[in-house]
Amino acid sequence: MTKHTPMIEQYLEIKSHHQDEILFFRLGDFYEMFFSDAELASRVLEIVLTARDGGGNQKVPMCGVPYHAASNYIAKLIAAGYKIAICEQVEDPSEAKGIVKREVTRIITPGTVYDEALLNEETNNYLAAIIQNAGVIGLAYMDVSTGEFKFMEFPAQNGQDEFQNEIEKISPKECLLPSWNQAAGLWANLDLKISPVISGQHLPEMDAAAALTCIESVFGTIIDEYINNKSSAGLIAAAMIVTFLNETQKTSISHLNHPVMILPSSFLEIDYSSRRNLELVSNLRENKRSGTLIEVLDKCNTSMGKRLLKSWLERPLKNPKLIQERLNAVAELFESINLRYEIENYLHDIYDLSRLAGRLGSGMASPRDLIAVKKSLAILPSLNQALQKVQSDLLLTLKNLDTMLDLHEILEAAIAEDAPLSIKEGSIVKSGYNMGIDELRDISVNGSKWLIEFETKERQRTGIKSLKIGYNRVFGYYIEISRAAHSEVPASYHRKQTLANTERYINEELKEFESRILSARERLNTLEYDEYLKIRATAEEYIPRLQEVAQRIAQLDVLNSFAKAAIENDYIKPLINDDGTLEIIGGRHPVVEKNLSQWSFIPNDVYLDKKNFFALITGPNMGGKSTFMRQIALITIMAQVGSFVPAKQARIGIVDRIFTRVGAADDLASGQSTFMVEMMEVANILKYASGNSLLILDEIGRGTSTFDGLSIARAVCEHIIKNIRAKTLFATHYHELTDMNKFKSGIFNLSLSVKETEEGIVFLRKVMPGRADKSYGIQVAKLAGLPKSVIRRAETVLDSLEQVPMAANAEISIQKDLFENINLRIVEELVSLDLDNLTPKNCGEILRKWQDSLKNDD
Repeated sequence: MTKHTPMIEQYLEIKSHHQDEILFFRLGDFYEMFFSDAELASRVLEIVLTARDGGGNQKVPMCGVPYHAASNYIAKLIAAGYKIAICEQVEDPSEAKGIVKREVTRIITPGTVYDEALLNEETNNYLAAIIQNAGVIGLAYMDVSTGEFKFMEFPAQNGQDEFQNEIEKISPKECLLPSWNQAAGLWANLDLKISPVISGQHLPEMDAAAALTCIESVFGTIIDEYINNKSSAGLIAAAMIVTFLNETQKTSISHLNHPVMILPSSFLEIDYSSRRNLELVSNLRENKRSGTLIEVLDKCNTSMGKRLLKSWLERPLKNPKLIQERLNAVAELFESINLRYEIENYLHDIYDLSRLAGRLGSGMASPRDLIAVKKSLAILPSLNQALQKVQSDLLLTLKNLDTMLDLHEILEAAIAEDAPLSIKEGSIVKSGYNMGIDELRDISVNGSKWLIEFETKERQRTGIKSLKIGYNRVFGYYIEISRAAHSEVPASYHRKQTLANTERYINEELKEFESRILSARERLNTLEYDEYLKIRATAEEYIPRLQEVAQRIAQLDVLNSFAKAAIENDYIKPLINDDGTLEIIGGRHPVVEKNLSQWSFIPNDVYLDKKNFFALITGPNMGGKSTFMRQIALITIMAQVGSFVPAKQARIGIVDRIFTRVGAADDLASGQSTFMVEMMEVANILKYASGNSLLILDEIGRGTSTFDGLSIARAVCEHIIKNIRAKTLFATHYHELTDMNKFKSGIFNLSLSVKETEEGIVFLRKVMPGRADKSYGIQVAKLAGLPKSVIRRAETVLDSLEQVPMAANAEISIQKDLFENINLRIVEELVSLDLDNLTPKNCGEILRKWQDSLKNDD
């Protein structure tokens, strides 16, 4: 076995306990990586791979990054899905005997990051845990950067779809799947559109009692709601997260909020495909915010507000009282321009208090973090004053903000305005706060003055005009004299260093000063560091109050954002009801209307209730059917979120679920065609929709043959009308369905109007009662730029198909399409032939006759 150097031996010992992480090994001012870690990191980070003597004539692969810039490199590795173990020097190198002692002080994983460089201010960074226990799936999730901590439960037998939907909704960066639990198998069977890093396979086995003990050790006594939970699967999942954090963070997690149980049934449910189709928080093309509902509504001034807005959009309310409270608050802000502007101006200068509290609780808050807290707190009294005249119930609960004057006073007195990012470089504590620091700082400041005076005095005493005082970290202070003045150097000077053109000296007076000043600076930095830790520890006691303030500011920010969006976009306050009536007059699509540059958006109406709940919508391609249906869904979501809506009038009946089946998509990786994906989505809708749901169905059955598709579409319509009775908007090009209103109650026809001109068609995009009898597909193909020859041929085929009713003469119609350019008489004769009674001779005669006929036609 090759013998390594003592330092490499130390590295290998530490690395043996962190095989799943890239080890950042502190060497002086760098974090170094060795062996396979170095080879991996050099590729991902695009930094130079070098080598180091590892002992026994062995060269060890090595690369490194400066410790002061490590966050940017760590961010890149985390984004690539890797985990980082930070190994620090835990003793002073100057006092170490042999190899400096090192320990892993923190493990950074995709779900456990605090640093701003690693986080997106607009979205939460969730760490999730999944447990299956006693027939129940437990899901817990936490954002360690803010302390948010929640869990929920689903029946394992028939709740997997809802569970998957929640996972997609929170989009965890990392998921804990203990190897001892059957949840690992559950995870493998999910059809997820996200790919979090999987961790925690080694976490210890835990039952409900152990989970309760684990949670109580951090948060104190758990309320009865959790103790009486029959399965406790959610609580075990929450305990898994706590265990994982204790293992990886190796520091305080005092900022974590008490775990809160979430009941999915309390919110309007929107499954993954529906959220994706409606483009609530990300678009279909790039998975970004551009062209989405959140982009339209986001006028927030704080990061806290932006994250809460996203959470609200993904979980609209079902409780009419809570919805009305939000709407009333928005209405008050909408009507008071002065209050709205005041709130906006104050919020603009408030930092991300949620994540600042997180860094405080984790022991990672820098001096600049505390300055950000102080500046934010300084705004709260003025914001409070602006809120004193509010009247709506929700704003009344937000108006008396805890201004935390006591913490502000501490930080104002203690932390220097220009404090550095590092806590070991001094210049942190404000003058007047600590007498000992002031005395040492005075020595350091006066030391510069003393050096200037000493240089002047020595220059005059020796008569050497080139004499000057210098300093470097290796040789300390020195007297520098040019070679030309070598003969004039006093005997009291002792040579310290020889350079090409100069000599460097020191005398007893400068040596004594050096000892005094360097000792003072070292003691100053140490004293400031210790004092800063005390200040930060004091600030940590205010974390619960900081988090409460942050939550209130986030709510205020979102409500103000809704009001501002309503003013800018001409929205109105919807009326909320629970009788199932959906009436929208002059409704508009909130996103599409923002992106129209040449035309104004054409508003439309809709009315659905318990009696007439199924609208069958026909009309041309590109006529606006999909836009119309989507806008109804978006207006409903906006109302149940608590936002004003784009309409002249709106009465919104509370819905429990919204389903959309629009667009074409396939999943080739799992062998699922476009039509298969469509049928799976329809099956999911028919399985979970209720009479209180809203269904948006576009072109059901178009992915298969005409008769198959028509049959499926009709059967789906009949099932919804008979068995579900949900409010439904059903767009189709199967005009044969438009007669269903004659013998099915609850269904009625709507159509998108078109104007035909000599030049072509004009889409009026107006929804009218009644049905359309054309789809104008060829006209749309012409607008799309298909070759003229193709258009002409399509028109010819269409004419021939329309001359013969499809249902009665399907075979002849199809053959006319195939043989239009040959000879229709021959086609008809071919169809009428009695093939069973034809001899070979008869066949030859018939073929010769047809051949002669075709030659004569040519």
